[in-house]
Amino acid sequence: MRRTSLVLAGVLVAVSGCGLTSGSPMVDDVEPGSIGQGKPLEGADLTVTSKEFTEQLILGAIMGIAFEAAGAEVLDRTGIQGSIGAREAVKSGDADGMYEYTGTAWITYLGNSEPITDPQKQWEAVRDADANNGITWLPPSTLNNTYALAMNQSNFKKYGTKTLSDVAALAKSDPGAVTLCVESEFANRADGLPGMQKAYGMNIPTGNVTQMDTGIIYTQVAKGTCTYGEVFTTDGRIKSMNLEVMADDKKFFPNYNVAPEINSKALKKWPAIAEVLDPITKKLNNSVAQTLNAKVDVDGEDPHQVALDWMKEEGFVKEG
Repeated sequence: MRRTSLVLAGVLVAVSGCGLTSGSPMVDDVEPGSIGQGKPLEGADLTVTSKEFTEQLILGAIMGIAFEAAGAEVLDRTGIQGSIGAREAVKSGDADGMYEYTGTAWITYLGNSEPITDPQKQWEAVRDADANNGITWLPPSTLNNTYALAMNQSNFKKYGTKTLSDVAALAKSDPGAVTLCVESEFANRADGLPGMQKAYGMNIPTGNVTQMDTGIIYTQVAKGTCTYGEVFTTDGRIKSMNLEVMADDKKFFPNYNVAPEINSKALKKWPAIAEVLDPITKKLNNSVAQTLNAKVDVDGEDPHQVALDWMKEEGFVKEG
């Protein structure tokens, strides 16, 4: 979804400019609710961007709607293919802000191989490093879109595993019980299956691991074809399919916490951006993300409308 498989496409976007020159004005009829009182962004022309997958489209719309309510004119340039394109837009000033993932910045953009296990320290390291790139990171949310293993309720009742350490113990006591459905990327990444097995002392036979596309994993796990499947922790299908997520009790997987990534020049000109976004960011967590993502991926709703409805329900904005 957000990871390095999309980087090449993102580079092409950044180099050619495709996707950065397009965009349309946001025209939501919204007024300040609990955010944007006094319209501190009145007179601002701000551009928001995002990557192209569901969660990013929703988060991009949330940021844009917040700016609108605070009085800004907003250009919508969400949905840029790949990670690098949206990132470069903020860095260059073609866009003013987006919601980005700390792990993606630390590993993919800033070139570090070792993630930082503490979420706050991970964000601080990214914030400090990116200050030199003309990018300011505002405080993060607890929304953490990282890897996990999940199982259906029938297998959960049968095996009772709650953590990855439990899965490792089951693999040792009953090797045939632990079958995995994973993406090919996860099967080969150092921060995926090989690293997870090493960190937890798992020894899962190759024949017990089946590689498949992301979407198929969820349906196969729900059916019980695989005992466990690789999932993303904020995916809406976890909730809609009532899957049980195994806790990463050794904190092996990198933190991919969402935080506003803002062009530093734009923030200096419009410092109220920080106070407008802060209450919204604090409200974002995995449960909220799963619910909103499911409205799009399961129920077929429009990402922008899902974002707008949530902003109204939470009282952040009001109808104009």
